[in-house]
Amino acid sequence: MITYQDFEKVEMRVGVITKAEDFPEARKPAYRLTMDFGPEIGIKHSSAQTTNYRKEELEGRKVVAVVNFPPKQVANFISEVLVLGAITEKGVMLLSVYPDAQIGSRIA
Repeated sequence: MITYQDFEKVEMRVGVITKAEDFPEARKPAYRLTMDFGPEIGIKHSSAQTTNYRKEELEGRKVVAVVNFPPKQVANFISEVLVLGAITEKGVMLLSVYPDAQIGSRIA
């Protein structure tokens, strides 16, 4: 069990995927994502195992990501944020964001 104060330390924000690229160097199938989290957080990058989506489906999509984990090296790439989704038999299903949610909004 964690406390509410522990949960508050996890900073989840709404971002929009601006670019999805193949990532053949990754050990598990993944894309390199570029995301915009607005002026406070800015542009961030992530390695995401979301290859059950077409790149065209990802670009322009709003997502939720943890933005305050330390960067992690994945192959030859630095992943700065963790994109959140449900792990299913069909792959990672990204969390949905209400269309009017502002980029950079904090998730509570």
